[in-house]
Amino acid sequence: MDNIKRVILKLSGEALAKKQGGYNDNLIEDIANQVKTLVDKGTDVGIVIGGGNYWRGRSNDNIDRTKADQIGMLATIMNCIYVSEIFRSQGLKTNILTPFECGSMTKLFSKDRANKYFEKGMVVFFAGGTGHPYFSTDTGIVLRAIEMDADAILLAKAIDGIYDSDPKINPDAKKYDTISISEVVDKKLGVIDMTASVMCMENKMPLMVFGLEEENSIVNALSGNFNGTVVTVD
Repeated sequence: MDNIKRVILKLSGEALAKKQGGYNDNLIEDIANQVKTLVDKGTDVGIVIGGGNYWRGRSNDNIDRTKADQIGMLATIMNCIYVSEIFRSQGLKTNILTPFECGSMTKLFSKDRANKYFEKGMVVFFAGGTGHPYFSTDTGIVLRAIEMDADAILLAKAIDGIYDSDPKINPDAKKYDTISISEVVDKKLGVIDMTASVMCMENKMPLMVFGLEEENSIVNALSGNFNGTVVTVD
């Protein structure tokens, strides 16, 4: 994974939250400082955040799927606004783009606008998913990575890479250092959803999967000290 100039980082909303509610500010500040290290070295960093700390989908069948997905989109916007402010407190310049109008809280997404922000050394948050129901934030991050000509997607997970089975259940689970996206699909490893996986395959968008809580894991992903799993697309 040499010559990486632009990445899109995916963060879990649940991973950023405290167990008792609210946000884990210490973790978010650490992420901000790691991102600042990358930006200071000239890497463009875009960020997508899930909404799982607020909303995990329909709680019952009385809620229409479209409306449930809209709630999820708004959850990602709330997360991006909060995390963006923590980033600013750590000396970063940020902007939030959404695929639909959101008053004065965000700006409407366009590739030209995002590129303008990147040129100014800003971290760009891509909030609100794709703007349409039935698409996950997995699909949202792959779509933005492809649109923005990113060199790779960084997936910060609760575990430190991709395994052939759940390491929490199987102590003998094997971790992959490298695996192709076609193998991920064939073996149904569930790294990202099927729609997002196919988009990565068709558009040759590589992934780097690693543990968010591992020290300096985001910086290490681009510095040769990577301890996670590289998903290739060749």
